[in-house]
Amino acid sequence: MFQIQPNAYIIEIHDRAAGIITRDERGFRFFSSERLFDSLEGRQFRSARDAERAARAVFSERSRRANSQLFAT
Repeated sequence: MFQIQPNAYIIEIHDRAAGIITRDERGFRFFSSERLFDSLEGRQFRSARDAERAARAVFSERSRRANSQLFAT
């Protein structure tokens, strides 16, 4: 049986739409849908899972920074 793979996926991190990835001949390209994830804009990933991991890392890093600033004062 032949199955068609989607060409685009939405990546959500903690109920936030981080962005959309689209498939091309080299893998997946990330398009940010929220400022928090703009550092990933246009980046190419080998897989959808790699793009999701990168978005989770951005979210985690921002959360760590926000928490350390709260406790620094």
